[in-house]
Formats: sequence, structure tokens, C-alpha cells
Amino acid sequence: MRKFLLGVLLLCMTMVVVACGGEDNTTASDSGDGETFVLQAGHSLAEDHPFELAMQELAKNVEEKSDGRLKIETFPLSQLGAERELIEGLTLGSVDLVVSTSGPIINFVSDFGVLDLPFLFNDRDAAVKVLEGDIGKELFTQLEDVGIIPLSWGENGFRHITNSVRPIQTPDDLKGLKFRTQENKVFISAFEKLGASASPMAWTEALTALQSGVVDGQENPILVIDSYKLYDANQKYMTLTGHAYSSAVFMLSESTYNKLPEDLREILMEEGKKIGAYERQLVIDNETEALARLKENGIEIIEEVNVEEFRSKIEELYNETSNKELLDRILEQQK
Repeated sequence: MRKFLLGVLLLCMTMVVVACGGEDNTTASDSGDGETFVLQAGHSLAEDHPFELAMQELAKNVEEKSDGRLKIETFPLSQLGAERELIEGLTLGSVDLVVSTSGPIINFVSDFGVLDLPFLFNDRDAAVKVLEGDIGKELFTQLEDVGIIPLSWGENGFRHITNSVRPIQTPDDLKGLKFRTQENKVFISAFEKLGASASPMAWTEALTALQSGVVDGQENPILVIDSYKLYDANQKYMTLTGHAYSSAVFMLSESTYNKLPEDLREILMEEGKKIGAYERQLVIDNETEALARLKENGIEIIEEVNVEEFRSKIEELYNETSNKELLDRILEQQK
């Protein structure tokens, strides 16, 4: 009898390990109507940001379409890691879904660095046209080569600068100021060419650096500046430079994709292809309100900016880019 009970216990333990897919985060259980899969989706921004709202919309849609067999749990605020860590998690299969800005993707697909070049896109429509076209598809193919399945292009809006010292109206006003930048060489080089001192760090460290005065300023889209209440982090001035279009990508781990049954794969891919456009519209809808909130909380907004004056300072970056052919194609499409 003891041997029989031990055998039953070992069989049950084996079934649990198989159902949970080993040590990865994709869990599966028997719902009676077939296996139920629970995926984990991560990003670095706040609960009220379009990244999170879009992930929740994706979760709702796939659960409805799959009759509850496919569920997505969302983890904002870098709970599963900062953007670079999340992307690495996709390649390793330890994270299922991620939406990330394009900057950290450079560490895995170098051609994404072209998208971060300052003043690359004339406007939002031009950016979307390029990314939804052949160039965007080619970049997506390169993601597939590193074990990541791209779903759709989202965005984090155009990036602007804030600081605690003085209004910035010309590049000369940046001289002597220390700016937190993203951890990629394009942004570091751009701010140094504009005369500022670049201090690259993860966003999780940036708020403390701003509050303590370790850095004077930072650059981010309107919704991030509003969501994180940077007026409470000594940021008194904001200049609408629009110096970079912050593209983003909704991504799925290839490892996770391979674990799903065919019907659930199709549902997730179909809904994932739609979610980028949904998220982009959320950004557009929320920016005006967010900008008004920033003004109400005491941030001085400098709206009249001579973009060409800033662009001329960083033109060398265009010649230094690792994929000049890709850059030229992007610029040509906007003529």
C-alpha cells in the first residue's frame, strides 16, 4: 500500500511540472474544456500609461476570443525587470509578453538604433508610415532572428526635455547641464553634441537622481513626464523639442509561442497585431490633457523652438550611424 501511494504521489508531481511548463513563467492548467494558459506581460511604465492600458485591452480580448483558455497577467512599473532585462527575458523564455520602447532593443538588434536618431521623422504620420511599411517589416524580421516574435508597433510619443535650472530655448542653453539619458549610445552622443553632460541610467534610478539633484534634467514623452509627476522631482521647465519619436514594439517570446496550441497562437497573433494602433491612439488622446496638467502644476512650457538649430548640432550622428543605407531610405520616404 505504501508503494502504491508513493507511486501516485510521484505521478501527481510529474503532472504538475508538465502542466506548468517547467521553470518558465507560462503556466497551463486543465480547465475542463482544454488547457488554460496564463502569460505574464511586463513593461517599465506606470499603471495609467497607454502601455498598461493596451496590455489590459489585449488581455481582455484574448480571454474573450479563447473562451477563457488564454489569460494575460500584466506587470507594469518594471516589476518583471527594466526594459533591457525584459527583452532579454523574451529571448530566454522567462518573460512571455513585453512592450518596450525601441531604445533598449538596440542591444539585441543594432539596426533599431537608427530609429533613435534625433529629428529623424517629420511628424507622427511620417513615422507610422515608415514603421508600418517595408522598413518596419524588415526590422521585425531581425527581431525574429533573436527569438522574439514582434506583434505590432506602438509608441511612447515624441520626446521633450525638462530641467530644474533654466528655460531651454536654444542648444546653448543646455551647456553645463547634466541630463539623464537612456542607456544607448545614440542619446548619449546627441546630448553631448548639444553641449550637455549625459548621464545614462535606467528609468528606475532616474527619479531619485532628479529629486536629489544628481542630474539637472531628463528627456521623455509628455505622458511619462506627467505620469511620474516630474514637477515633484524638481523639474521646473519643459521645452517641446520633439527631438525623437519614441517608437515601441509589442513583443512575444518565441519560446512562449511554441508552447501554445495552434488555435491560441492564432488568437494571440491576431489580437497582438491590432494592439499597437490601439495604443498609439491612446497616446494621442491623452497628450493634450497631460500637457495641461503639467502647466497647472507649475511647469513652464517653452513651446516655440527652432528645431533646425538643434538639428544642426547633431547632424554628425547621421554620418556615424551603423546603417547609413537604412537611414537614407527612411529620409527618402519622407521627401
